[in-house]
Amino acid sequence: MDFKTEFKPLTVQPQEIEGKSFEMITEELGEHPFTDEQYPVVQRVIHASADFELGRSMVFHPDAIQAGIAALRAGQSVIADVQMIQAGVSKDRIRGFGGDVHVHISDPDVMEEAKRLNTTRAIISTRKANQLYEGGIYAIGNAPTALLELIRLVKEGEAKPGLIIGMPVGFVSAAESKDELRKLDIPFITNIGRKGGSTIVVAALNAISLMAVRAESLNNRP
Repeated sequence: MDFKTEFKPLTVQPQEIEGKSFEMITEELGEHPFTDEQYPVVQRVIHASADFELGRSMVFHPDAIQAGIAALRAGQSVIADVQMIQAGVSKDRIRGFGGDVHVHISDPDVMEEAKRLNTTRAIISTRKANQLYEGGIYAIGNAPTALLELIRLVKEGEAKPGLIIGMPVGFVSAAESKDELRKLDIPFITNIGRKGGSTIVVAALNAISLMAVRAESLNNRP
């Protein structure tokens, strides 16, 4: 392939591009506080965002990775706050364990109830999901109100998620919702500050699903 520019890409082979990207991330990130099981999540978050500040700001509950792997291998559901996460995540890996990815923010009953109560659809969809799924992974990248409602439900003993990946992006309540999440004594993955987003949550979830597949393969070896 002849590019009509002075700059030439290092490679045009898809499998080599990702590998080279990961090498560059590891070299540029340098020393870091993350464990060997946490680092693949951080690496994929940086890969998705090209944002080292975001990667360095990530915070993990000590049991987060193993809890996420266990939930996926048990066929638990993934509950996303918006369709973008549902579209971006590697659903085949999740479905391979018997789970699926669910989003309820556009359900007619959710929209109707949110309008009736004059509140956000994210809050009502979180309440609905809590009635439908127990022990699942909540993936929240867009709506701080969804994360704050889930935290309320956990504190009141009404919700028992297997893992919360809470990294909503924005200015209104985004950083504060993540501050509250870090106070919980249940498995979570989050970050400090306003940065985040659905793409970032997808990257973290895909990293965990890859680890779940590898763990399953190792477990099934003769």
